[in-house]
Amino acid sequence: MSAIRCVVIINPELPLGIIANTAAVLAMSLGKLRPALVGGDLPDAQGGLRTGITTVPIPVLRGSASQLRELRAAARAFSTELTLVELTSATLRTRSYQEYAAELAATAEADIDYQGLALCGPAKRVRQLTGSLGLLR
Repeated sequence: MSAIRCVVIINPELPLGIIANTAAVLAMSLGKLRPALVGGDLPDAQGGLRTGITTVPIPVLRGSASQLRELRAAARAFSTELTLVELTSATLRTRSYQEYAAELAATAEADIDYQGLALCGPAKRVRQLTGSLGLLR
C-alpha cells in the first residue's frame, strides 16, 4: 500500500461540466505542487514515447459545500503534512486569473464557496480526513 494518498473532493451538486473542469484544475495544480507524482515518459511497442501519467491513483470523492468547508479547515491544521489545493466558485464569475485573484483577496473566508479540494499526503492522514466520503458517481 502506498505511503502517499491523493484524493480530489468535489461538490456533486455542481453541473457535470463544472465538475469535470474542477477535477482537471485541481489535478493540474496538484501536479505542479507534487511533480514527483507524475511518472517519466514511457516507450510504446513501436519505440515512441508516451507522456508519463500519475503514479498513484487519485479517487474523486463527493463532498457537500459544508463538508468541503469543514475538510479544508481540518486539512489546514495539518499543513506541514498535506498538500491542499482548493477551487472556489469565484472561477464561475471571473474571466481571468487576475480577476480571480482580486475576488479572492476581497472575499472573507466565511463567504468563500468551495467547488472542490485536492489533498495529498501521508495515506493515514488523508484517509483520516476523507474516509467517510463516498466516490463521486
